[in-house]
Amino acid sequence: MSTLSAFVVLTKPRIIELLLITTVPSMILAKGGMPEISLVILTVVGGTLAAGGANTFNMYIDRDIDRLMERTQGRPLVTGAVSPKAALIFAFVLEILAFCLFAVWVNWLSAVLAVGACLFYVFVYSLWLKRTSKRNIVIGGAAGAAPALIGWVAVTGSLDLRAFILFAIIFFWTPPHFWALAIKYADDYEAASIPMLPVVSSIRSTAIQMIAYTVVVMGLSLWFHSVAGTSFLYLSVAVAGGLAFLWRTIELLRRPNSVQAMKVFTYSIVYLGALFIAVAVDVLVYGVSA
Repeated sequence: MSTLSAFVVLTKPRIIELLLITTVPSMILAKGGMPEISLVILTVVGGTLAAGGANTFNMYIDRDIDRLMERTQGRPLVTGAVSPKAALIFAFVLEILAFCLFAVWVNWLSAVLAVGACLFYVFVYSLWLKRTSKRNIVIGGAAGAAPALIGWVAVTGSLDLRAFILFAIIFFWTPPHFWALAIKYADDYEAASIPMLPVVSSIRSTAIQMIAYTVVVMGLSLWFHSVAGTSFLYLSVAVAGGLAFLWRTIELLRRPNSVQAMKVFTYSIVYLGALFIAVAVDVLVYGVSA
């Protein structure tokens, strides 16, 4: 692994992609149409820097347990491709750049939210909850939901109920999404003494909680339709996609194994992406107003 690619890996680019999928539709809805391309680019770049910095801090903090988990033994801080000091400096640089970009070219509130999400992810999730509580991802998921707020604030400079509902959708979507992955890698988490729910509870018990969270996500997606006045297109995606998500979690309860869990994990990504794309299309095609 080259030094450059190792630094890229530190930022967890695949996670960043999912975060940005929730940012741009939020901006489009806030504007009631397509915002200026320059603002979209600045917000996406700023969000990428902020998320990349947070993920790098996370890898720095987790470098000891990453050595114990088969899934993470190839990470740069484990293999020595990047030194801990270099990774820490890199994380700080990314966060400083993100804050400056948002503060100077977007607005102060977006800068505060971006850095605040990083601080929450680092101190509340990575340093505290991840190693101490089975509810770690439930609370820690707030950091991953922040892009919906940041995208909205980048356009309006303020917050709105619709933005908070989008935040809540991602917040409650995160546990079933992540627990599905944790079921597959439960042995890894157990080896590292990380109390992810599937480690301290059975797959069936975890699946029941996943079903409950999925029902909440479906309810929030329908509430969003009512509040935002979206069209039949969004409603169709919310209902059909939500029911499919629920069916996947029920199938996991019926057949509690890692194969079914990964089906939930894969579909959860498709579902969230489709839901937020539907929000954007509603505005751009059907003229849902801000």
